[in-house]
Amino acid sequence: MDAERFGVLLKHSPRHADVLVVTGAVTRQCLPRLKRIYDQMPSPKFVVAIGMCGCSGGIFDGSYNIIGGVDKVLKVDAYVPGCPPKPEAIIHGVLALLDKVKKS
Repeated sequence: MDAERFGVLLKHSPRHADVLVVTGAVTRQCLPRLKRIYDQMPSPKFVVAIGMCGCSGGIFDGSYNIIGGVDKVLKVDAYVPGCPPKPEAIIHGVLALLDKVKKS
């Protein structure tokens, strides 16, 4: 991954992660799992919404099983719009999050 040059390392366990990346719309079925994963992350923790589905629910918003974007459930620290988002946009969102972390 090209973001590794900025210090981004992929971890497969929420207990070792600082950033939760959500790439899809939040459904009623995944809501409890999403909250459980977020609660398992150590503090400080950050959330990045990637793509239109992650940001707002996308074309599925208003569907009977879709709650919406991740911002309806968790506090989002960075948004990466696009359907699909370009790789440069994802890297830009990660860098925006890194700048936000450095300032806090």
